Formats: sequence, structure tokens, C-alpha cells
Amino acid sequence: MRGAGALSNSPKRISLLLPTRGRRKLVHRFLDSVLDTAAHPESIEVIICTDDDDPASFDIDFPGLSLKQIVVSRWSMGAYNAICLEQASGDISVAVNDDVIIRTKGWDEKIRLVDEKYPDGIYLAYGNDLFKGRKLCTFPIMSRRMTELMFAAYPHIYRGAFIDVHLMDIFMRLSQKGFERLIYLDDVIFEHLHYRVDPAALDETYMERPRFADDHVFMGLIDQRKAEARRLVMAIRAPGMALPPELPPAFQPVSLGFLSAPWIILSRLAMDAQLPLAWRLYLFVWMNARYYYSFITRSAK
Repeated sequence: MRGAGALSNSPKRISLLLPTRGRRKLVHRFLDSVLDTAAHPESIEVIICTDDDDPASFDIDFPGLSLKQIVVSRWSMGAYNAICLEQASGDISVAVNDDVIIRTKGWDEKIRLVDEKYPDGIYLAYGNDLFKGRKLCTFPIMSRRMTELMFAAYPHIYRGAFIDVHLMDIFMRLSQKGFERLIYLDDVIFEHLHYRVDPAALDETYMERPRFADDHVFMGLIDQRKAEARRLVMAIRAPGMALPPELPPAFQPVSLGFLSAPWIILSRLAMDAQLPLAWRLYLFVWMNARYYYSFITRSAK
């Protein structure tokens, strides 16, 4: 289904994908910021995904914006975003959190300008969250055309983390092939009021989310990311040509041990020639640091 942006002279419709749990007030704060800052709020929709055991988050209403709310059984963050994307009608989607405040006036027009720059729709854009900044596409911006070409823009298997790193890794592979389609919008502020920025924001929703549950998932989806990058390169090189149907590579379980972790991370990530060297080195150091930190914290309990 095409969005309103498919109509002539109409701004492209932007879909904000918003999973939420136990944070009705934060949702309204976020929606206030959307309405206050958008140049064309009539061309924005918000797809809200809520757990069926969270009745306090049901029936969210907000005059001035088009809302669609979906209630599902409790699942994973990857699944919530995928469900929101399936229900979205926009030509452009942005995955957001309920702990965000949009600060930039006309942010939607800036996003549309990026979309216009890439007629083939192959890009991954992201704004400045004032927390991770350029380092991480915390709130990914993607075209409908591209997400329809992908096996899964938001793999269901990710419980709560690594979706942003997963997407960046795909686009690092495009960069290694000579296609620079990763766009950081420093002047588009989606302020992320994470508890690591504001400890007072720590709540039950944060505490229920396992911090290190998705490291092995990221490792196990390497082949899928390679295949995603290959398909997107094909789409860039042959715009308008239908890609052949194919199944995504299977998830490959990876088990890290105290002694084996550095070697496995080295062999599977740091030695992957399809990635830029700087990204490989970053992943090697970061993934090892995460593994041993999680090991120490588990042992201390």
C-alpha cells in the first residue's frame, strides 16, 4: 500500500513506528513534540504497538495527528517494530521510542529532502539523539521501497537491542562496495532521554529489558546481513529491476565462552573483508568488552 506521498504535490507521508509499554505520559510528551515541530503534521502518522497485558497504554488519543494503535501479545522489540512497519502507510518510516523528544522544527521536511536525494530509495538515515550521536543510528529512517526489498528490516529475533547496529552493519557493507548510503543528520534532533543520560528516567520498562540478550543474535545473523547488503547493491546497480525471490539465510547460533569469545569475534567479525576495517576493529573491541563485562556482572551476582 502506498502512502499519501504517492499523490502529486503532496508531501510524502512519514510513518513513526512507536512500540511502548507502561509509559502513557511519555507517549503524549513525544506526540506533543511531533505536532509542535513538524512542518506537515497532516502527512505524518504514528503507529503505536502495545502489549495486551498493558491496559494502561490502550486507547491512546491525540488530536492533530493520525494515530493507529495495535495491541499484541508480549513479544520482542524486533517484532514490535516489524508489526508497526507492516501497518504503516507512509513512503518513509522512522523507528522511534517513547523516551524521545523531537527538538528540530521542520524535521519532517529535512527527512523528505534526504529521500528525494536517493530516487532508488536505498539509504539509511538517522538524526542526532544527543546521546550516541553519529556513532549509532538509534532511530533509523528508511524508505518503504527499501524495507520491501529487505528480508527483514526489523528481525523478530532481536529482543531489545542491536537493531540499530544490525542496520548500520548492512550499510557498512554497502560502503565497502563503494555505495555511501548511510546519512547522519546532525541538525535533526531526536533527543533520547535514556536513563544513562538521566538516571531519574530508569523505570520498570528499562529494568525488564535484558541488556546483553542480543549479542549472540547479532553474531548469528551475519549471513543475513551479507545477503541484505548484496540485494541492496543489486537494487542500486539495476534500479527498477525486480529482485529475484529468495529465502533469507538461516540464523546461525553462536556460543561464546570465556576463552573462545575473542577468537570467535575475531574470525566472524574482525576478519570479515566485506566490512570496512574501522568498523571491524570497532566491533571487535566493543563486542569483546560487552561479553566480558556481562560475564563479570553475572559472576558477581
